[in-house]
Amino acid sequence: MQMSLPCVKQPDVITCKAAVAWGAGKPLVIEEVNVNPPQAMEIRIKVVCTSLCRSDITAWESQAIFPRIFGHEATGIVESVGQGVTEFTEGDHVLTVFIGECGKCRQCTSGKSNICEVLGLERRGVMHCDQRTRFSINGEPIYHYCAVSSFSEYTVVHSGCAVKISSVVPLEKVCLLSCGVAAGLGAAWNVADISNGSSVVIFGLGTVGLSVAQGAKLRGASQIIGVDTNPEKGENAKAFGITAFINPHDSKDPIQQNLTGGGADYSFECIGDTGMVTTALQACCDGWGLTVTLGVPKVKPEVTAHYGIFLTGRTLKGSLFGGWKPKSHLPSLVDMYTKKEIQVDEYITHNLPFEDVNKAFNLMREGKCLRCVIHMAK
Repeated sequence: MQMSLPCVKQPDVITCKAAVAWGAGKPLVIEEVNVNPPQAMEIRIKVVCTSLCRSDITAWESQAIFPRIFGHEATGIVESVGQGVTEFTEGDHVLTVFIGECGKCRQCTSGKSNICEVLGLERRGVMHCDQRTRFSINGEPIYHYCAVSSFSEYTVVHSGCAVKISSVVPLEKVCLLSCGVAAGLGAAWNVADISNGSSVVIFGLGTVGLSVAQGAKLRGASQIIGVDTNPEKGENAKAFGITAFINPHDSKDPIQQNLTGGGADYSFECIGDTGMVTTALQACCDGWGLTVTLGVPKVKPEVTAHYGIFLTGRTLKGSLFGGWKPKSHLPSLVDMYTKKEIQVDEYITHNLPFEDVNKAFNLMREGKCLRCVIHMAK
């Protein structure tokens, strides 16, 4: 007697609202978009909260891939899963991540890197597996951003670009661990490995820079100097560990001349200015000074520095997502948050409804916020 297999209903196309960028620097438009079902090894997520990151702004102002849905710092609930997905089920709470972890490639198995060869940073506005989009309007493709695109009520991501979290964790808070806060903490702990009693200088006191400061404070750094051209950031930065503040506009001397003791043990460039990378290198001490660059430059991606800086023993390192392997490491970071061992809530300066997404862009461009959390549902 022949047994018939049960019929499994396939997910349907979903029509929902998304904030679509139609051109560089143009206001986002709330549109009705179609979101295709997840393909093999993908999941479709109902986005609950998403926060605006500076890299969203940088890409929106300069990149040529349009129309596009930005956003990558997000939390949500799994709505459906594609073929082959066993890690997630409908109803799971997840963090999205802009770099994934396949667990099998050379980079993932090396124990030395978080730059997955399969699910690395996606720059072409498509999905990793088939180089196509899952969004469309009237049959025309709408491109993704960092393979996440969280400025949409629903999105599709590769299952390797999502991390399952407890259903009791506040989604409106931990979305910041998808990028900014995690990136700064990881740069301090994983990339620089800041030591107790050391001196640190941080260029740029946005969310990433202040997360570096928090990481340095928790590692026991004795001096944490913050550098920013916005004078309002000086006082607020103390809550995250900054012990001294320098505004370059207040002095005619180069920043590095304002540092005593022969330079800092560690310096961090968190602005996205390659010229500032050179300044950060000069702010480090000879022998063991380490500079870490985290910012995404708008222009001039090349870094220039005198070779003598390196001959004297200074080191320059890059940091992507703070060296965290998302699936392996983010659950422990979320656990630290639930135990109140790290600050996350304090970076949230604004909570906005989805329809005010352009207000969030304006606040960040004007330097009037750290993180704006955008709530997708009313």
